[in-house]
Parts: sequence; structure tokens; C-alpha cells
Amino acid sequence: MSLTPASGITPRHHFGIGVDIGGTGIKGGIVNLETGDLVGERFRIDTPKPATPEAVAEVLKQIVDELMSRPEAPEADTAVGVTFPAIIDNGVALSAANVDKSWIGTDVDSLFTATLGRPVTVINDADAAGLAEARYGAGKGVAGTVLTITLGTGIGSGMVFNGQLVPNLELGHLEIDGHDAEAEASASARERKDLSWKEYAKLLQRYFSHVEFLFSPSLFIVGGGISKKSEKYLPLLDLRTKIVPAQLINNAGIAGAALQSTLHAEVTGVIAS
Repeated sequence: MSLTPASGITPRHHFGIGVDIGGTGIKGGIVNLETGDLVGERFRIDTPKPATPEAVAEVLKQIVDELMSRPEAPEADTAVGVTFPAIIDNGVALSAANVDKSWIGTDVDSLFTATLGRPVTVINDADAAGLAEARYGAGKGVAGTVLTITLGTGIGSGMVFNGQLVPNLELGHLEIDGHDAEAEASASARERKDLSWKEYAKLLQRYFSHVEFLFSPSLFIVGGGISKKSEKYLPLLDLRTKIVPAQLINNAGIAGAALQSTLHAEVTGVIAS
């Protein structure tokens, strides 16, 4: 079915599937790749305990099977994008955050591709959020370097330069004043230290000033659940770079994963560009 302004119907080949693997839950959705919006409701299953490769792969299959049963599902051979809480190098996990340590060294791309019987692209969770925000969210239309920083249990980071993702940028592990930045300036650090917003803003100022000096970005985007209260601390920061809250938040990982799978498929020739 063709897309016409009058019909408002988007053809199925403009849809993709994204799945976001986290420490407590695994959630997926069908994504409109033109807008980044979810088509229908997300589908979530608790992360298995222990979160071994085999157990997580089985939950991933259950989620994708459910999404593919829907009338709005994309074509059966459409690549699936999956976020994973680890450094990902050519599909291989080099770390494991909030999942079983047996993931380290696992070829996640190959495991998930074999499980689903279709192409799968795995991407770091913070990278997926950064890509989605740059394409669909607060960074849409911004040239140069867009840095999405997620403040949560740790500090995640995703860099997009002129629309291209620069993967595995672990800016939460920058050393500032002799400490990992995320140990001092993450959202969990604020709670642990029982800091006021003004006190917390001082720590964020130190962190963002350092990142700004290193990368001279065009835009900072702040994600994570704490971004919903951005008015309490962002106005207290004094930076050259514009800094804004994330727009996608809960669905950024799903949208970014689906987008990355499509971009990867185009590059590798899995689908026509």
C-alpha cells in the first residue's frame, strides 16, 4: 500500500522492530522508522534471573514473536534491532552490566540471529538512546556533535556526529578529581549522598564542563528518569553548549535499536538501500 498524504497510512516497510534489554525488564515495540513513534503498545517481560545468554535469547524470541503476530508487524525478514547493556564490538559483548557475566566474550549478534532466524543488530543501550534522540528527539536537525548523556544508576553516553553514531563512548568512566564521573554525578550518586538540587548541579557542572572541553559539542541532551525534573538543575548549569532534556525517554532505546538495525542492513546490503 502506498503512502499518500490523504490516507495517512505508512507502508509496513517503514516499520521496524526494536527490543531494549535491561537489568529488570526486556521490552520491545514496532517502530515507525520515519517518526520514531511506536506503532501500538510496547510488550515487556521481566529479565530472567540469572540473565544468562540462553535465557535472555528465549525471552527475546517471545517478545519478537508477539510483535510479529500483530497486523501492523513489518515483513517477516525485517532486521531486528536490540539494545544490550554492554560495550559492543562487532556484535561481541566486551562487558556486562546488570546481566550475567557469562555474556562477556559472547557474540550477541550471532546468538540472537540464530535464535530468531532473521538478521539482528545489537547496539549498546546508551548508543541507541543517543541515536534516537539525534534522529527523532531533542537533537533532530542539529548539525555537528550531539551528545546524549543519561543520568541513572551510572552515566551513559551516546555521540552522534552529523547523523552518524560514534559507538561505545563510555563517558561515565571519565576520571574527574580522582573518581569515575558516574560515581560522583549519576542520579544514584545524588540519592546516595542525599544532595539538594543545587548541590547536585555543582557536580554536574564539573562533569559537563569537562566533557564540553573535550568534545565541543553542538548540543547536550540529558536523558534518564531524572530528566523529567530537569527544570530543577539544568538552569543552574553555566555552559557554552546548549543543554536540553531528552524527549523520547522511555522509548528511546527501542526506537534507536530499530533505526540502527535498518541503517546496518542498508550498509551491509541485507536490504536495498
